[in-house]
Amino acid sequence: MEIALYVLAALLIVGGLAGNILPALPGIPMIFGGIWLVAALDQYRHLGVWWLLIIGALGVIGVAMDFVSASLGAKRVGASKLAVSGTALGTLIGMFFGIPGLLIGPFAGALIGELLSGTSVLRSAHVGVATWLGLLFGTLVKLVLSFLMIGLFGLALLVG
Repeated sequence: MEIALYVLAALLIVGGLAGNILPALPGIPMIFGGIWLVAALDQYRHLGVWWLLIIGALGVIGVAMDFVSASLGAKRVGASKLAVSGTALGTLIGMFFGIPGLLIGPFAGALIGELLSGTSVLRSAHVGVATWLGLLFGTLVKLVLSFLMIGLFGLALLVG
């Protein structure tokens, strides 16, 4: 049974890495779940509370990137408050429609918000593209944080 749980932990970690790119899977929570499962199976000998808190803090930052990266992209190009709010709302609504919703939702929210603020269609499209770039940057940061979490996990196993 213990071997099956270690296999499950490995699958969670590998699946979590895939989930950072595929928005249908909660990548960072899966990675943390896999790490925590290994820690529990090991009776917390190698991964104690401090290791888990540090890895968990990195995970919280990564999850937060999911929610703010598109809005930061819109803000970066000087989007209106309506566009930034539209981006956040579009991201939230898009989460319920899988990958297409997560790709279209933030863009549409920013575009509609910027249009409602009275700017041109071209400027609104520019803000929409900036939200996509923000999402891309957020995905990159999540990947880096995920590998950092896994690296710290490996380090804890080596030194613990």
